[in-house]
Parts: sequence; C-alpha cells; structure tokens
Amino acid sequence: MRFTDKEIYPRQLSPLNLAFVGDCVYEMLVRETLVCDANRPVHDLHRESVKFVSAKAQTEAFNKIKDCLTEEEMAQFKRGRNAKVGHSPKSATDAEYHTATGVEALFGYLYLSGNLERIKELFRIINE
Repeated sequence: MRFTDKEIYPRQLSPLNLAFVGDCVYEMLVRETLVCDANRPVHDLHRESVKFVSAKAQTEAFNKIKDCLTEEEMAQFKRGRNAKVGHSPKSATDAEYHTATGVEALFGYLYLSGNLERIKELFRIINE
C-alpha cells in the first residue's frame, strides 16, 4: 500500500529522488517503533529517533542487512550511495553520508515499488 494511487516507475527515478522518499519512510519506521515501545514525551522521542536516523546509524543498519539484500536491492542501494549529493556532511564522514543515502534510496525504492513486507523484514533485521 502507498499513500497515493499515482502510477510510478521507481527504477526510472533518480537515486536522490528515491532517497528523498526513503528518508521519510525510514524515519516513519523509527518514529512508529519508538512510539509503540513507550508513551514518552515528544522531546525524548525526538532525541531517541536521532540515534537511528543519523548517517552513522544508517551505516550500521546497512552493515546488518547487506548480506541479505537481493541483487536488485543492492543495485538500488549502490545507485543511492554513488549519487552526487553536491555537499559535504557536517556530522558524518563522506563514506557514512553516502552509505546513508544508499539506505534511504533502497527504502524509497521498496516503498514506491509497494514492497512494504520487505521494508518491514529489513527493518526487523536492523533492530535485532
């Protein structure tokens, strides 16, 4: 299920467009998980979510899932990782930032492809 009914072809989108959507998808997964785990003040939820959505954390997430990605998923990750972002990050190394962009592109691709079960499966592995 997606939020819109518009037809889209994720393979034809730029990797940065996929990452743009994937950033939101990934953050939504983190936020929903945190809220489901405990009813806490919003400030605490935000502080906790930052631990999961940083470039460093997404690099660690990739290391947990990289061996179980399909060939197509790895190709989408690499498209995102190799995309020219046009700026340098302040809070992460270039390698971490590019890896995080790859993770976001992968999640964006899966979401726009309607593959929510695979998103859940990968996110479960990340949280183990």
